[in-house]
Amino acid sequence: MAGSTYGTIFKITTWGESHGKGIGVVIDGCPSGIPLCEDDIQKYLNRRKPGQSKFSTPRKEDDKVEILSGVFEGKTTGTPISLVVMNTSQRSGDYSEIASYYRPGHADYTFDMKYGFRDYRGGGRSSGRETIGRVAAGAVAAKVLEILGVEIHAYTRAIGDFVVTDEYFNMDDVFSNPLYMPSGKVADDAAAYIEKVREESDSLGGIAECIATGIPAGIGEPVFEKLDANLSKALVSIGSVKAFEIGDGIKVAKMLGSENNDSFTTADGKITKSTNHAGGTLGGISDGSDIVLRAYIKPTPSIFKTQHTINKNNENIDINIKGRHDPIIVPRAVVVVEAMTAITILDMMLLNMSSNIENIKKIYC
Repeated sequence: MAGSTYGTIFKITTWGESHGKGIGVVIDGCPSGIPLCEDDIQKYLNRRKPGQSKFSTPRKEDDKVEILSGVFEGKTTGTPISLVVMNTSQRSGDYSEIASYYRPGHADYTFDMKYGFRDYRGGGRSSGRETIGRVAAGAVAAKVLEILGVEIHAYTRAIGDFVVTDEYFNMDDVFSNPLYMPSGKVADDAAAYIEKVREESDSLGGIAECIATGIPAGIGEPVFEKLDANLSKALVSIGSVKAFEIGDGIKVAKMLGSENNDSFTTADGKITKSTNHAGGTLGGISDGSDIVLRAYIKPTPSIFKTQHTINKNNENIDINIKGRHDPIIVPRAVVVVEAMTAITILDMMLLNMSSNIENIKKIYC
């Protein structure tokens, strides 16, 4: 299949299926000399692995990463970095029935139409476990960005109708609740609602928000390779994401120009903006402000309610899905959003090094 590679200079290729032997990623274009060990990657993978709370699938996976290449004596060598996570808790029998029908909300039908064949064990390449490779690569990108003074933090802004407003926003709360919400109060209310929805054999969606700080002005290309356009592609490529926003997003359609425009000013001799409605980009190029983006994530499609569908003989049937499934995807998707943001920003920062002759002279003269 095509389309498993992302990036231009910092380029990643993910591989593997949810019920295969393992899942991994190959990273090309990572600079040499970056301190990197398996623990640096593992702490990111631990945030997305299953079985951590009552709000995630009970599938128990250590998701333990192993570095196969590209690191020597604790530093990257500049050669391809290969990372693997072995699957240890496959229960493919839970999915044997779905070989004959198409689950609502899943890619079963579209895979059959495209390939004439599909790996029905948990969804194969369309499974959420595919994101393991993205998160592992994102951890490496984050290490490089840290050296460059860039930090990226994602969290759950909303679950269903439970939204963390600015009044209750506290970034210190993000890692103190299993929903990764920046408000303990809203997280408690959302958790109670998730329990209610789960008891009704249903699922929920929500919004993951991400803020990237420390990005200099001038990153991104003005036409087809806009920074915000590439961030949109990166996030919407995550299987459960159905919409993307940057800055004020869809709110700008109801604003006046005088409300939406960010005024420029100076502070301590530096150019800044008095507001950040644009979310950190102008004309597809970073303006030095924080990059603020959001990914809208759909409810888990695997629910235990009776659903109507068709089988491969085009017969109408009712189904009850079995297996181990999250009542909500959002908390585990937060780190995936963070990872794809890091990969995209690093790749575009590396691309920017050749944007003008003065940058090139700094390297070669």
